[in-house]
Order: sequence, then C-alpha cells, then structure tokens
Amino acid sequence: MTQLDVIYLYGAAPSERAQLALCKVRDVYGVRRVEVREAEKTVRVEYDASRLTGAVIQQLLRRAGLDIVETIAGSAQAEECAGAGLR
Repeated sequence: MTQLDVIYLYGAAPSERAQLALCKVRDVYGVRRVEVREAEKTVRVEYDASRLTGAVIQQLLRRAGLDIVETIAGSAQAEECAGAGLR
C-alpha cells in the first residue's frame, strides 16, 4: 500500500450539493481522507496509490462539483497529472 497526500486549490466555493458529493468521495475504495479548508480554498486528499491514480482523484473531485484550479502538493501525483494533461 502506497499512501499519497495531495492538496488541490479550488476556485469557486463548493455548493451545498458539492459538499455532500465530497462526502461520498470518502466512500471510494482507496480514498483514505478528504479534508476541505474553505479559508485557504484547498482540498487535501490522502489515498492509496496502489488502488487509485492522481487522474482518478481529480476526476472524482470534479464530478463532485469542485472547481479544481491547480495541484499545490503531491510531487509524484502532480507529475502524473501533468503527463495526462489534467493540470
């Protein structure tokens, strides 16, 4: 099991519906933790990299309604997303 921690910066504040959907992201097998910091406009996701990829995490957050602007931390994951054109 390889745990990765990545922080994303988001643009628009998540709606109530998006916040509820983010709770469901926590239920995805391999996602260990999702932490939203509204004051900093960031969301931190800890996940099992042997089960999920950075691209999948970004897709889950976007489908939940989060406006991802950029990846702040998570060096291995940031390179993976840049290679997939998802940055």
